Amino acid sequence: MMKRFKSIGFVFVLMAVLALVFSVTPATAAPPKQKNIIMATTTSTQDSGLLDVLLPIFEKKTGYFVKTIAVGSGQAMAMGQKGEADVLLVHSPAAEKKFVAEGYGINRRLVMHNDFIIVGPKSDPAKIKGTKSAVEAFKKIAAANAIFMSRGDNSGTHSKEKEIWKTAGIKAEGQKWYQQTGLGMGQTLNVAAEKKSYTLADRGTYLALKKNLGLDILSEGDAVLLNIYHVIEVNPAKWPKVNAAGAKAFADFMVSKQTQKVIKTFGVDKFGSPLFFPDTGKKEEQLGK
Repeated sequence: MMKRFKSIGFVFVLMAVLALVFSVTPATAAPPKQKNIIMATTTSTQDSGLLDVLLPIFEKKTGYFVKTIAVGSGQAMAMGQKGEADVLLVHSPAAEKKFVAEGYGINRRLVMHNDFIIVGPKSDPAKIKGTKSAVEAFKKIAAANAIFMSRGDNSGTHSKEKEIWKTAGIKAEGQKWYQQTGLGMGQTLNVAAEKKSYTLADRGTYLALKKNLGLDILSEGDAVLLNIYHVIEVNPAKWPKVNAAGAKAFADFMVSKQTQKVIKTFGVDKFGSPLFFPDTGKKEEQLGK
């Protein structure tokens, strides 16, 4: 009888050991989850303060850590082309479509919009205040030889500015009154303020920094000044080492109902109106109407 009990006891011990081994082995054998995400984005999302609000929510919710590299949209996409970023948050639609068409990005999704504005000193030497057409405002600036400060960094803002100059039929580069900073939006606004010059800015960054600038909004509301942001995941088929899971998690977060609600109210308490307008579920051609 004792032998029988010993045998039964041995079986129970063996089963317990096996259960422990099999419960631990899969967990220890699984590769560690890649926690870091590299996001390349335009400086406006950083300078406006929006990312300071959104990223802590995302990181707490998912356990990922986001390393933000705030550059112009063109530079952000250049990073994506080299596999140096996992996800992009940018605002240069024509360049974005090309980026995706060439296989560098996937799942381009509409996130939000605001608009560009033409700002300048209160003295307004080119007399553009109240001019509804951005093209006409640029023509007046050129005719007055008034200093215009360009970002000159191949960003979404710079691309929009070049588009307006082209439509106006003016070759601004090389002119004494046309100066380039090569800097982000916030820094360019600060330089424009120092030199009492005109510049093209996104409304969100301008409002966030307005208090210390001494620059006024002089031309706004033209349909051509619409500023649209998309989130794009870098294609893991082209760059297998990118954090595809993390990029998708971030992109999903940006278009989620929770995040869109945060975007809708961001800036209202401080400026009386939102700095960005959420657009998940909308079509790009419907914006600004």
